[in-house]
Order: sequence, then C-alpha cells, then structure tokens
Amino acid sequence: MIPDHLRYTNEHEWALLTETGNVRFGVTHHAQGALGDIVFVTLPEVGTVLEVGQSCGEIESTKSVSEIFAPITGEVVARNDAVETSPESINADPYGNGWLVEIAPSDSEQLDALLSAAAYEASLS
Repeated sequence: MIPDHLRYTNEHEWALLTETGNVRFGVTHHAQGALGDIVFVTLPEVGTVLEVGQSCGEIESTKSVSEIFAPITGEVVARNDAVETSPESINADPYGNGWLVEIAPSDSEQLDALLSAAAYEASLS
C-alpha cells in the first residue's frame, strides 16, 4: 500500500516529482488511517513561499487536528481546492484525488533527501 514511485517524510506525507518539474504532495494512506474520518482541510494559497518543514495547513478529523508540513522549499503553484469542499477524498484516495498542494521547488535535490518507500515502511514498524 506504499507506492514505490513516491518519496516520503517522517510526518507521513508523500511527494511526487511531476512531469512539469513541480512537486505534488499529500498525506499517506497510513496518515489518513490514523486520522480517521477527515472533516476539514486548510491549504496554503497559490503564491505562498514555503520552507521545508514549515507548517502550511491543517487537516481536521473526527479524532484530532494535524498540521500539514512542506516536504521541500518552494512556491505553491497549485492547491487541490476539491479537498476543502470534499475532505473525505483524502480518506478515499490519498495518493490520487486526495493530493493537497503542488510546489515549484527552489531546490529539486531536496526531494532526494526524503525517504524511499522501503525506508518509510521501515519507519512505521
């Protein structure tokens, strides 16, 4: 259930280098399962410049509120507004329709510093 083609953070987020060179990210299947039913999401605005590790939004579930952290440094170029109106899409499809934000990286090599699927899986045990 942990896709091999993605990179991961210790904060249970995934990151994907897109064909355009941007980095799309969201929360992992493990994270959405731990959160339970997601009921509310706030995302950063397009044009916001984020630093790696910076809090950039929140996911609220029936159990708790969790911060969203930027996996890399860069400018927000897209946000998935659909998750704000249908936050349950994160539970249903965290690696697809439940993506959160796309960033134009200031240093795409930061992606290499993130965990591989195997390393992320090992961190869960």
